[in-house]
Amino acid sequence: MSPRTAVPVSRRSALVLAVASLGGLMMLVWPLLLRVEGTERVDPPFLFLALLPVVIAVMLAELSEGGMDTRVLAVLGVLSAIIALLRGLSAGTAGVELVFFLLILAGRVFGPGFGFVLGCTSLFASALMTAGVGPWLPFQMLVSAWVGMGAGLLPRRVTGRREIAMLAVYGVVAAYAFGLLMNLSGWPFMLGVQVPGHEGSLAFVPGAPLWENLRAFGLYTLLTSTGSWDTGRAITNAVAVVVLGPSVLTTLRRAARRAVVHGPA
Repeated sequence: MSPRTAVPVSRRSALVLAVASLGGLMMLVWPLLLRVEGTERVDPPFLFLALLPVVIAVMLAELSEGGMDTRVLAVLGVLSAIIALLRGLSAGTAGVELVFFLLILAGRVFGPGFGFVLGCTSLFASALMTAGVGPWLPFQMLVSAWVGMGAGLLPRRVTGRREIAMLAVYGVVAAYAFGLLMNLSGWPFMLGVQVPGHEGSLAFVPGAPLWENLRAFGLYTLLTSTGSWDTGRAITNAVAVVVLGPSVLTTLRRAARRAVVHGPA
């Protein structure tokens, strides 16, 4: 029997998630889509970042209507606190981060909507604990929300060892995707980026052809992040899921059964 989602997502909630994700994606890729003359400076559209707290509030309201009661909200608070604590303990040294494996497992058990909200709340809580509040925080919250949401969207019929293997592979993919998207959030604002061993600048050039900017960004990410921080994060995710995944999934599913949610059809 395949595991079911503890917190179902209604069609309206799914629409809110889709719109929020589309807005967040546009916030990340906007420099690559604009066409400007010469090197004219273009300021980013910060509207979505300002609206992110509103999106989280709407998602909580939507999930509450779908059946998220106080017990599930309590689970959300506890998991957010644990993830924030784990982030403070691991601190991302050499890419070792104990944040994402629990986010992935929780998203798997409680569903994409819960995973999206947990990604936002846990990263916000950890930023407060570690004094990590800055212009990068909304992007971290958004991309982490996608990690949790993606885990909730994985096939439900996969169980047992195959489920652990699937989640471990997803943890690796999510680690590299997180690094890539976070690099994309800051790369357009870096001027004259120079990487040792590479001639020329890898900075974003407003108005340059899309392919040229993508090539520069790909090289920048590969040389500064993919082979180091992202790989460490990927290994940590995979090992944590394989070693701790079975017991954590059992614990989370036991908690989910105690907070049974009956959502709309």
